[in-house]
Amino acid sequence: MNFIKSGTDAAGNSIDLAYQDWGTGKPVVLIHGWPVSHEMWEYQALELPKHGYRTIAYTRRGFGQSSKPWDGYDYDTLADDLKAVLDGLDLQDVTLVGFSMGGGEVARYMNRHGGARVAKIVFVSAVPPFLLKTPDNPTGVDKSIFDEIVEGLKKDRADFLASFGKKFYGVGVLSSPVSEATLDWNQMLALAGSPKATIECVRSFSETDFRLDLATIKVPTLIIHGDADQTVPMAASGEQTAKLVPHAQFLKYEGAPHGLFITEKDRLNRDLLAFIK
Repeated sequence: MNFIKSGTDAAGNSIDLAYQDWGTGKPVVLIHGWPVSHEMWEYQALELPKHGYRTIAYTRRGFGQSSKPWDGYDYDTLADDLKAVLDGLDLQDVTLVGFSMGGGEVARYMNRHGGARVAKIVFVSAVPPFLLKTPDNPTGVDKSIFDEIVEGLKKDRADFLASFGKKFYGVGVLSSPVSEATLDWNQMLALAGSPKATIECVRSFSETDFRLDLATIKVPTLIIHGDADQTVPMAASGEQTAKLVPHAQFLKYEGAPHGLFITEKDRLNRDLLAFIK
């Protein structure tokens, strides 16, 4: 496993971000969702290099094999970690692809770091512009839902994440879009995360307002969201992002759940390649 350094924590310990770097050509950087790691991008990381793209996927602090500091899970810090990846590998003309929570890093980076090195961006099932329901954000999700997630993690993290994984992929009594083995794999990735990071990131992705960040985006943008997403509802996220980034292309995946990087992997790969080209 490769690692990139992104500063130090409050105790002076180095923050090392795990990443994989496959292929050659124009770079594509894949940013994973909560609560897994960069390994969720398996089907995209296998396909994009075949078409002449250098494909980099990294794991945010607190998850997978990356460093697990006590704090630093706010989006300003996470956007700085993304900058460390782009600078550390000296990437230019990058396409950033942010899934779910990873869409927050993309949005904040574009504002906080002026979109340096970035040519295009993609939001996949992403949390921007603002998930939390407030008086000026009526399409958002009630805070009680996120409070229940935190309580579930504190009570029995393994059990909560197992149930969450089924919802993540749209598994129900009459629907099994992924195998039991895939659910087990997802659980393995999720449990590798720090309990502290897993909880702190719930607050970050649910309570961070990215509306001003989205207003700074000028590069070509693609938004992909499933209309059956029960984790990050499209009406609260993808549809609102499309309004705030009017030049963006918006692709709605009918019947697709949150984890469409697996359930709709072939279509997602085709759409990513078409947009990047």
